[in-house]
Amino acid sequence: MAQDSVGFSSDYQFWMQKLSLWDQASTLETQQDTCLHLPRFQEFLRQLYEVLKEMDSNTIVERFPTIGQLLAKTCWNPFILAFDESQKILIWCLCCLINKEPQNSEELKLNSWTRLLPREWIRPALLLLFQFLEGLLSHILSGFRFDTKEVDLLTQGLGYVPADYCPGLLKNMVLSLVSELRENHLNGFNTQRRMVPEKIRFLSRVCIPLVTLPDMEPLVEALLTCQGHEPQEALWPEFFDAVNEAFLLKKISLPTSAVVCLWLRHLPSLEKATLHLFEKLISSERNFLRSIECFLKDSLLPEAACHPAIFRIVDEMFRYALLETDGAPEVLAAVQGFTRCFVEALEKKNKQLKFTFKTYFPYASPSLVMVLLQHPKDIPQELWHQPLKHISEMLREIVEDQTHGSYGGPFECWFLFIHFGGWADIAAEQLVMSEAEPSEALLWLLAFSCSPHDGSPQRAQIMVEVKAVLSRLKKLLRNPILSAKDLQAAAAESRDRDPGPPLCQQLIRRLLLNFLLWAPGGHVNAREVTALMAPSDEIAHEMTVFLDQTLYRWDHLRMEVPRSRKLARELLAELRMAGTAMQEPGSPRPRDVMMRPFLHGMSDENEP
Repeated sequence: MAQDSVGFSSDYQFWMQKLSLWDQASTLETQQDTCLHLPRFQEFLRQLYEVLKEMDSNTIVERFPTIGQLLAKTCWNPFILAFDESQKILIWCLCCLINKEPQNSEELKLNSWTRLLPREWIRPALLLLFQFLEGLLSHILSGFRFDTKEVDLLTQGLGYVPADYCPGLLKNMVLSLVSELRENHLNGFNTQRRMVPEKIRFLSRVCIPLVTLPDMEPLVEALLTCQGHEPQEALWPEFFDAVNEAFLLKKISLPTSAVVCLWLRHLPSLEKATLHLFEKLISSERNFLRSIECFLKDSLLPEAACHPAIFRIVDEMFRYALLETDGAPEVLAAVQGFTRCFVEALEKKNKQLKFTFKTYFPYASPSLVMVLLQHPKDIPQELWHQPLKHISEMLREIVEDQTHGSYGGPFECWFLFIHFGGWADIAAEQLVMSEAEPSEALLWLLAFSCSPHDGSPQRAQIMVEVKAVLSRLKKLLRNPILSAKDLQAAAAESRDRDPGPPLCQQLIRRLLLNFLLWAPGGHVNAREVTALMAPSDEIAHEMTVFLDQTLYRWDHLRMEVPRSRKLARELLAELRMAGTAMQEPGSPRPRDVMMRPFLHGMSDENEP
């Protein structure tokens, strides 16, 4: 605690010196330095407020004798006041200085000064900002239409005060700059009519503290979409950071085209956007497919991924997430949700595809990709076994025959397959519902989906185990009522057996749940069975994800299964309720435990 106090005191002195140097951001060097430090300074203001709110005003003045100077200098810096939420945090800090029961003239004077500061200092400072922008933007537009002195003389002659004309002038200047930038983009290599790169770079630096102002949005968009012809990036990296942060926090509204340009021109922004999505997915209390789909569409990542370069980077981050979390159900669901939203956006955007699917999946067999892209709802239900068999045969040929080295190894094939994971769920349903002998092709497909790293002998063993479970389950179909013991025996889950890999056990639990949903005798004791199947929070959560995915898939396929649907909803509701009841306040949920190390690792890699 003492160490934190010493650190904060050091930060306080550092920023006090900085504010003295910046001196109302009057020179080019101080403007540049201010822009570079704005995010860190705002974080310092937040920390300052957290410290001040725990003290009374007398203690504040004793501990920070120069607090008035610091806050006053902050109020007179137009860059700081325009940046993000600085004004709000500054007001919070000022409120901490007010003494509710002043005892002497000094305390009354402090109260008066504190109340006067927001009214008499912040408003003129905002006016100073507009005047500052007027001079700055007029400098950029020098010789364009008018200069500052002419504007001053005109407004004085008309009887206007700066508070009336500055906002309008700012808006007109922004529109003029937008027009010039668009002309610059259209003129291409016509160097006589192009804005020089130095002006564009200077303009992007000026905009860093202003990106959240609504009047600046057209200019921000124009800068992002203005493609230069120089080998080096014309815009400041800090400008990209500021815009990306504002977009992710919903402080700025940008069209998809501008967001795509942002992420194409600045890779760290795309990586941060993907990590931001991951964080939202794991922090949501109701992290199920419908909410996942909403998060995905709201992020604009699936739509932006119509550009192959963005798709490849986001897809690579999903691959890393799968490897780091050992194929966590949430990550699998997110990959499938992302792929579904991406394909929808691609079909909507490109009736005739601008890029071939080979561009998005360069290591995959083009024919396999086209088969996986088929939507089951476009195929009669009684014919689903045909594409499933075709998918299984193609995957098996690539994975086991090793005749298609250019299509990658088993993991690459599995990673492609789980993008379209709905086919694996349909295969499991088909095996449970079919009265015929289990299909070798479907058994192999399920074995591969649950254990991609295994070789042929291990997959063959999983196929034997799954086939034996299915055989025992089908014998139970004749029973009018199924008991939990019957199903436990069918699954052969005894302590003296090797349980096999975790994903194989997940597969067997999926088969049992499918059987409960479809078998007439499984509905009576379904709750008892699911209670026995979920001895831990992790398995209960896994079953919750499965039931949610099943209901979501049935809805998309428009499957008329009212009895099974009703049972699935009841079981899902009970598992959710049980999970909420068992969750201790403040304790991490299973998915948080798995995902937090991954997010921490990715954040470390993105640190400069």
